[in-house]
Amino acid sequence: MKERLTDLGFAAGWRLVRLLPEKWAVALFERAADWASGRGGDGIRQLHANLRRVVPRAGAAEMDELVRLSVRSYARYWREAFRLPSMDLQALYLESDRTMTGVENLDAALAAGNGAIVALPHCGNWDVAGVWLVRHAGGFTTVAERLKPESLYRRFIAFRESLGFEVLPLTGGDRNPAVVLAERLRANGVVCLLADRDLTAGGVPVTFFGEQTMMPAGPAHLAATTGAALLPATLWFTEEGWVFRIHPPLRVTGLKGVAPATQQLADVFAADIAAHPTDWHMLQKLWLADLPESRQKALRRVLSRREDVG
Repeated sequence: MKERLTDLGFAAGWRLVRLLPEKWAVALFERAADWASGRGGDGIRQLHANLRRVVPRAGAAEMDELVRLSVRSYARYWREAFRLPSMDLQALYLESDRTMTGVENLDAALAAGNGAIVALPHCGNWDVAGVWLVRHAGGFTTVAERLKPESLYRRFIAFRESLGFEVLPLTGGDRNPAVVLAERLRANGVVCLLADRDLTAGGVPVTFFGEQTMMPAGPAHLAATTGAALLPATLWFTEEGWVFRIHPPLRVTGLKGVAPATQQLADVFAADIAAHPTDWHMLQKLWLADLPESRQKALRRVLSRREDVG
């Protein structure tokens, strides 16, 4: 029943929010965000703990304001996502194109002919960035986790495919997504992957804001095995719109370079997140120190075995 209600809620959002005048939609989502940040809850408390690492010198009042603005930023993402299907995407592309920086790094990677891997953190509005990328590069491929219920997952896939994205399921698809991604890169395509959290046995240990966490090996591994350029990218909001920054490529020297390149990726993310902390939408546990002790021990055993093998 809960999953069904969740699906119905998102369906109503996509249908109703786009019908509201812009000013009404902004006021509604900001009020809901302020209520959520004031009420607290597990996600808000974790957001507070995460932002404390990003802005360690913030006082109590400043931290409360950072959390409030971060929840507003997250609400803005959803408001824009609900309204995207009814927006003029060509006009949106032209508007966002004015604030895209580092485009030359993407263009150079595609001119080299080996494809480009754009690795992003959970920041800003990556759907708007995707609209820009579809029109600039002709399309891109990404991977999505399966949501529950299945009907909600299909709704998200249909939404992003309507924007021109190619979305592969992380699990349950006809083919291994890593194989398909490699094929797209070898055809000089663009792959976009969220890359700031992977607390599984496959994650790569990194230092992030001075503490240990784990990030996905996938972006650097694909770069090592296909020769594609690994491009860190970050996003944030402005009052007028969005910024999408594509950084210069990171060097990945074979499979042994996966771990160092992933640390470099974490460093690039950290610099831009520190500059725009309220647009980082990380409401989940990220650092190992926040995990239950049993989970920490299990991950450390995996990492220890991996080091022994290496």
